[in-house]
Amino acid sequence: MNAARTETPGQPRKVAVSRGTGRQGRRARNLLALPAAVCATALAVTACGSSASDQAGANATSCVDTAGPNIKVGSLNSLSGTMAISEVTVRDSIELAVDEINAAGGVLGKQIQLVGEDGASEPTVFAEKAEKLISSDCVAAVFGGWTSSSRKAMLPVFEDRNALLYYPVQYEGLESSENIFYTGATTNQQIVPALDYLKGRGVKSLYLVGSDYVFPQTANRIIKAYAEANGIEIKGEDYTPLGSTDFSTIVNKVRSADADAVFNTLNGDSNVAFFREYKNVGLTPQDMPVVSVSIAEEEVGGIGVQHIAGQLTAWNYYQTVDNPKNTAFVTAYKAKYGANKPTSDPMEAAYVSVYLWKNTVEKAQSFAVPDVQQAAGGVTFEGPEGLVTIDGENNHITKTARIGEIRPDGLIYSVWDSGVAIEPDPYLAGYPWAEGLGG
Repeated sequence: MNAARTETPGQPRKVAVSRGTGRQGRRARNLLALPAAVCATALAVTACGSSASDQAGANATSCVDTAGPNIKVGSLNSLSGTMAISEVTVRDSIELAVDEINAAGGVLGKQIQLVGEDGASEPTVFAEKAEKLISSDCVAAVFGGWTSSSRKAMLPVFEDRNALLYYPVQYEGLESSENIFYTGATTNQQIVPALDYLKGRGVKSLYLVGSDYVFPQTANRIIKAYAEANGIEIKGEDYTPLGSTDFSTIVNKVRSADADAVFNTLNGDSNVAFFREYKNVGLTPQDMPVVSVSIAEEEVGGIGVQHIAGQLTAWNYYQTVDNPKNTAFVTAYKAKYGANKPTSDPMEAAYVSVYLWKNTVEKAQSFAVPDVQQAAGGVTFEGPEGLVTIDGENNHITKTARIGEIRPDGLIYSVWDSGVAIEPDPYLAGYPWAEGLGG
């Protein structure tokens, strides 16, 4: 399938989304997508699904110290393990935003003190470190997480402690929480536009390859529902544990299936082995393109551009986005971390999240969680990806969808974008084919 550039998918829709009311309504909806294994993981820190936890969250006492010249915030990213290939740079962009804000006078006259922790690519560690940051380090907010398993493990911690997590990575949707701000894309801002793009270019069949955890499994449920409604055949579906390095069997199955395209939801360094094997068996972007939703500029370097040039990605930001804010962001990032260091969507979303927290605190004139929650709706930031706005009803933000092509220089260039920022629809309420997915 040759990805021609001339056709344009339908315009992104704006929808009115029905949601649960208050903390209890949102928590109930969160648990619809919370697998038993992740719930068991979270039990190490807090009761999962307990009705008493809603009251505990409401009554939680904050230990945040606002009396001095500094205010503490936390960064929680995998600095070791299989996800470090992706998350180290997210931590770096959080530090960049903190440095810039401090240089400009801080937040409400206070300098931000960043407390960093390593989630070590393990959901249980993310939950434990989140508890430490909230209860021992007394941070006003936490920025971080990548995999949905890590987010699901942290979610009850933040709700029970009535603390704030700013989560910067695209994810599978079907969730909202008063204690999480989602600054990466939800499904209707990334996966659905990618499927519209492929359909508009004549794709009639897909092969699904993903890591074996929450995001790929839920994303592929959504992809299969879309495919059924749009006359697209799913020719195969395979999962492999995070960190897997042997893709010979899966890639041979992909080749034999002869689908029009592959939809890739692998995460972390498994992508290195997958794309090297993909090229090794002679599969090309021209014959069977791969659309990836978790490969950004940083991962391209780890995979080796010679193995992945010509393949497609679906994100909301690339280093090559052409606007003055992005030029300044890329310049500042390279000046701090090295001229050879690329920027990427998750790190941009993390950078944006720190500024959205700052702008919300300043609107509220308070660091207190209830005040920040109440003030969040309508808060904006002109970021490298463009203007983003917090939806106060679901704590997601508006995002422009972009389909990119990986070029031989190792950068990703937009071949299509939505033209306008798409309002978040985490439960896909505006899509009749998605009815029932939340259950």
